[in-house]
Amino acid sequence: MSITASMVKELRERTGAGMMECKKALVETAGDLDAAAEALRTSGQAKADKKAGRVAADGRVVVSRGGSKAVIAEVNSETDFVAKDDNFIGFAEAVAKAALENGITDVATLATTDIGDGRTVEEARTELVTKVGENISVRRIAIIDNAGPIGSYTHGARIGSVVALDGGDEELARDIAMHVAAINPACIDESGVSEEDLEREKRIFSEQAAESGKPADIIEKMITGRIAKYLKEITLVGQPFVKDDKVTVGKLLKTHKASVSCFVRFEVGEGIEKKEDNFVEEVMAQVNRAS
Repeated sequence: MSITASMVKELRERTGAGMMECKKALVETAGDLDAAAEALRTSGQAKADKKAGRVAADGRVVVSRGGSKAVIAEVNSETDFVAKDDNFIGFAEAVAKAALENGITDVATLATTDIGDGRTVEEARTELVTKVGENISVRRIAIIDNAGPIGSYTHGARIGSVVALDGGDEELARDIAMHVAAINPACIDESGVSEEDLEREKRIFSEQAAESGKPADIIEKMITGRIAKYLKEITLVGQPFVKDDKVTVGKLLKTHKASVSCFVRFEVGEGIEKKEDNFVEEVMAQVNRAS
């Protein structure tokens, strides 16, 4: 059977595969579009499996809103170049939308969920891997459901935050979300600091204060003061507000008779060990092998 340009074009639109791959698949399946599409998907899965072990520490954070809910998702690629690709951006946004519409935060469960065009998230991911030539992964998802105001903020595509308030309004919620994105508090207030972290800091401060040689009562005051400073630095309500450092976030909230119910902040690649290439060592290794 003769393979026409229109057949290749249709298969490309259906699968997103390259022109030569589409033509080859059509030749191998005697022009059967459905069989060719299945063959390309199988081939794409094989390629995706080969790339699965490669570190995907770049990507983007996407926030999607709907009614009383907001979802924040991190989708990873290997390079910033692919993270800016329209196909990747479209996939990341579709992932967030699918998570929001289905109320799913488990990545494995989401993989088997319809992404909105008849494909599952995993099928769409596999096809994207084939298209862009990099490992792609959906890393994490969080959903905030709040009867009160919800605010979100994204800094470029690498940092995103969502904040839920009890009281206040959407504008205040967005301002707090901006602060969370910029300053990265560890928790809302002192109640969110674990005893383990607090004891560790006390031990460090005690050792530092002891080296001063000052009397015990003075040392105790020094430790108390340093702990108080530490708590202000890591808690949302204790930090100076990013848009006006003359007031703390806590005072800002109090002025608006509001409080933060919860917040989520994602930063692309945080906690992922990314291989750092050392160009000098690589060159020297090649020189040594040649000598």
